[in-house]
Amino acid sequence: MKICAVICEYNPFHNGHKYQLERIRAESGCDAILCLMSGNFTQRGDAAVFGKFRRAAHAISGGADAVLELPADFAVAPAEIFAQGAVRILASVPDVTTLAFGCESGTKEEFLAAAKATLSEDKQFKAALKENLKGGVSYAQARTRTALQFNQEIDEALLTSPNNILGVEYCRALLACGSTIQPMPLLRKGGGYSDTSVLNNFSSATALRACMKEKTRKSKKALKNNLPPDVYRDALAFAPNAYEQAAMCALARVSADTLSRTLDCTEGLENRFKAMSKSNPEYGAMLAKMVSKRYTLSRLKRIVAANFLGIREREVRDSLAAPLYYKVLAVKKSRAEEIFASLNAGAFPLLVRKSDAASLRKETLVCFERDVLANDLYNILTGEQVNEYQTVFVE
Repeated sequence: MKICAVICEYNPFHNGHKYQLERIRAESGCDAILCLMSGNFTQRGDAAVFGKFRRAAHAISGGADAVLELPADFAVAPAEIFAQGAVRILASVPDVTTLAFGCESGTKEEFLAAAKATLSEDKQFKAALKENLKGGVSYAQARTRTALQFNQEIDEALLTSPNNILGVEYCRALLACGSTIQPMPLLRKGGGYSDTSVLNNFSSATALRACMKEKTRKSKKALKNNLPPDVYRDALAFAPNAYEQAAMCALARVSADTLSRTLDCTEGLENRFKAMSKSNPEYGAMLAKMVSKRYTLSRLKRIVAANFLGIREREVRDSLAAPLYYKVLAVKKSRAEEIFASLNAGAFPLLVRKSDAASLRKETLVCFERDVLANDLYNILTGEQVNEYQTVFVE
């Protein structure tokens, strides 16, 4: 069996995602589509609008055959770690032959060329990177500038557009681990990654999340036009949760020293978080005071989310090196037997019931236990009672 994989968040699953899955089915030559999806907390540093099992079921109804969970350690990490953790899981499944991802521009060859050019960072590269960082820009921007200095043939758009950046990171991760999985970039249709414009169809997830919060007649019409029917029904019942207040409480409780051990919390950011959260106890107001050219909003929100979940950098690095697992969130019922057979042939254990977790190695179990905690915390925030140890079978 040939599987095409997709790394995703589906927050929420919309018509653009459905269109992408249809194109994958038509163009990849795959026998099945396997999604590796962030759990209840996302790479933007947000609590997801729906729980992971519901979003996974939406994906199956929208065209996927199975959805696995990307461990929380990687789901709230910067693009490089997000990609490394995801690719490590997918590369361990022998039947995965293709990795499809949305992009703003670029071909497979261009993505691989950009990945190769940025994969090897020698002393000269690191020295130039250090100089570019002195300009007060973010690490990602400094690395892009440095890469363009040393490789003028790289298309700058591949290193500066949000989905393209992730695409290059996926290719870097594939090359670094020697995987034979072939990248399959697909041009996005409709709204861009952070586009807040509401379109008649194919609006971005960012715009649709805003519509879900508004609850106006206009926003409901936009949701109906942009979401598959099952997602639309759930979107009408959406209620904001208390994540932002809870995250601020977690910041107040943590010491600066402990916070400094959170991934990407460097250069004294922990002290600024402590000071600003005290003088600006409202989540949005605190972040607005802290955003700068060097510290992007997404980076700051990821640090807050990782702290809320109790995830520190050392633990993320340990998880990257440890044997991982396949946590099946949802599967198409008619394909379940062959999907499970394919995963059982992989290098990592398959988790479908509570007893499966008991057999995990110690270093793997601690990673999975953070997924369980993330689920428990999400239940508290939303008032739901979702059992971590389940798999949703979709007709």
